Amino acid sequence: MAPVAAEPITVTDATFDQEVLASETPVLVDFWASWCGPCRMIAPVLDEIAAEYAGKLKIAKLDYDANPATPGKYNVLGLPTLLLFKGGEVVEQITGAKPKRALLKSITPHIA
Repeated sequence: MAPVAAEPITVTDATFDQEVLASETPVLVDFWASWCGPCRMIAPVLDEIAAEYAGKLKIAKLDYDANPATPGKYNVLGLPTLLLFKGGEVVEQITGAKPKRALLKSITPHIA
């Protein structure tokens, strides 16, 4: 079994299926872009959540501009968008920069 990341991992269109859909651990995917101010605002919050939930939740970051296929597949239109995948399926969608408490409220029901 692969070691569990205590910090966000970077995924691409090429690695998405393996890192996210095939993961045994729920994965929160952060669709972001370098020009997106709210994306930069939530990045430290996601780092904290990644550390606090290491072993229970994986956080993956996907650059929206560099990887157009995956956002298109999941109809990601606004940034930041967070999709929580469990067993290869989207179980939660969060759009926009939210405070940590609001993110955890959406995520924790899906974490074992």
